[in-house]
Amino acid sequence: MFSDYAALIVLLPVIAFVLTLFLGKKLYSGGALLPIAAIAGSFIISLGIFFEIYPGGMVQQSIPWFGNGISQMNMGILIDPLAIVMLMMVSFVSLLIHIYAVGYMSHDPAKPRYFAETSLFTAAMLSVILSDNILQFFISWEVVGLCSFLLIGFWYHKPSAAAAAKKAFLVTRIGDVLFLAGIVMLYVNLVEIINNPANAFKIEPGNFLLQFKTMFEAIPLIDKTQLTYITLLFFGGAVGKSGQFPLHGWLPDAMEGPTTVSALIHAATMVTAGVYLVARTFPMFFATPATIMTGVPDSLLIVAIFGGFTALFAATMGLVMNDIKRVLAYSTVSQLGYMMLALGTAGAVVGAQAVGISLFHLVSHAFFKALLFLCAGSVIHAVGTNDIREMGGLFNKMKITATTMLIAALALAGIGIPFINIGTAGFFSKDMIIEKSFEFGEKTGGWGWIFYGFAILAALLTSIYIFRLWFMAFTGKPRSERHSHESPNVMTVPLMILALFALFFGFSQTGFYGYLEKNFELMGVEIAVHEEAAQLPVIIILLPVIVGVLGFLISYAIYYKRMIDMSKIISSENPLYKLLLNRYYEPKIGADLIGVKLTHDVVAQSGEFVDRKIIDGLVIDSIIGNTIFKIGEIIRKLQTGVVQNYASITILGVALLLVLLKLKLGGV
Repeated sequence: MFSDYAALIVLLPVIAFVLTLFLGKKLYSGGALLPIAAIAGSFIISLGIFFEIYPGGMVQQSIPWFGNGISQMNMGILIDPLAIVMLMMVSFVSLLIHIYAVGYMSHDPAKPRYFAETSLFTAAMLSVILSDNILQFFISWEVVGLCSFLLIGFWYHKPSAAAAAKKAFLVTRIGDVLFLAGIVMLYVNLVEIINNPANAFKIEPGNFLLQFKTMFEAIPLIDKTQLTYITLLFFGGAVGKSGQFPLHGWLPDAMEGPTTVSALIHAATMVTAGVYLVARTFPMFFATPATIMTGVPDSLLIVAIFGGFTALFAATMGLVMNDIKRVLAYSTVSQLGYMMLALGTAGAVVGAQAVGISLFHLVSHAFFKALLFLCAGSVIHAVGTNDIREMGGLFNKMKITATTMLIAALALAGIGIPFINIGTAGFFSKDMIIEKSFEFGEKTGGWGWIFYGFAILAALLTSIYIFRLWFMAFTGKPRSERHSHESPNVMTVPLMILALFALFFGFSQTGFYGYLEKNFELMGVEIAVHEEAAQLPVIIILLPVIVGVLGFLISYAIYYKRMIDMSKIISSENPLYKLLLNRYYEPKIGADLIGVKLTHDVVAQSGEFVDRKIIDGLVIDSIIGNTIFKIGEIIRKLQTGVVQNYASITILGVALLLVLLKLKLGGV
């Protein structure tokens, strides 16, 4: 049975990492075949386990790790519907990216290091998914962060790449500290619950303290205020990893790494970990108390607020970026906002179904966003620039890349035909989130409608910026003297495979939702599902597609037909354009205000004052320094430099030792 080999899902890429790191220089294409074979093995095992456990089974394997008694920790594997869907997506998309990278990285002398690090990166993400307890989850989570640091700074000789890697590492550490604090708070609460004789809660033999099953069983006994704090701290970790406002700034700068790294980070690994964390611990978020005014669990409301705002906020910046990869980076931040919005708003409306809704968009997004990045890499590989203003007229020379990127753009914009349910993957996944945001507005009324507004407006902006990118890159006349060409088959075949999934994955919607809806029931967790919502008005069903088509037409009119003169809008005199182009001055605020003013001028200079004036000046100079100086003056007088004096002192010392020895022996 495939489930007997579940540990190999992680171990195979780890073995490939070690072998590629040490033997890659002696193997074909820097040892690329080792990670490809290993990740293919991970996908095959994941697929085999899926067929074994579908539709209502799960795999759980566990061994003791450290500690004793009630505080004993374990290492374990949990493969339920939520995990298996993620395992198949991550391994499959990562496999295609690794195959593509054989061509993309063919001329890079550091190929062995690249493929070793990407193999470890994939293994770490797979380990996050497989973890059956929150501590193991966190350790794997940290390895993911380490690998992202190494890969974003892969071309470390470039100052911008080194700075981006450092920024990503430091910003995500903010979230990680919050996540760790949440784990500590959860641990303290669980220990108190178990030690309280008034509670009948006990850990069954074979289960352990921080396992997800144990955590969920203890939810009714955890103080509700404490539970809110714990979940919000968990969400803080997700905000850092998944680039939610205000910890989103590292994601666009992560474009300094190779494009294949960008595809891995933005589609299959890293950023999806934050969404997966909230989805995995969803019963805890759902169980937080609701205020009378909102009627919505507090933690889910916070998730919805950050998700909805991030979706719109990032989309505005995608409108003006000229670096092809930065446009896609802000698109990723925006789509991650949609996923969080789904967990928050749909969670309040339909309970556990929200996990399926969010994860369906996560998987759909993985296919079309990986495709977008790999198409961007194909363009960059061909023309040698990231600037879409220097592209143009590439369709005739790069038909496969242009066509597959158009499919990905249609999926991102959510283009489809309502009522007869024909459309791209994004049509099915994103439109469902928008509809649930409408139902949330109906449920809460008043302020609740703002989330629907966020979702619709972000959808319009998404369509505008992605078709702006496509028209500027592939249509019109070439805007520079570059000899573009189609990429080799090793790069275009993965594009075509991903394009098929971006087109047709949406048709699995019904089965996907039904499969994940029962996920937590397998662990004995009951999450109340709210009553069915009333029939949605026709305009609400049509509106997401209308704004998607409208965005296409706006971009078509501006960037293909040139019906509008953009020179007056794209100007340094336009304050709105300037604000967006400067990313709301977030990098400047982060670097100058926080990095320089706070870190250097306040923290560093305060530390220097304490060190030099207090420690060196008051303590060392006045107390320790003066004492040692006086002792040194006395000892210095003994250092005459005359050899006869040193010989005399030595003879005197030896004689004194002999006398003491004689007295000692005589006393015995």
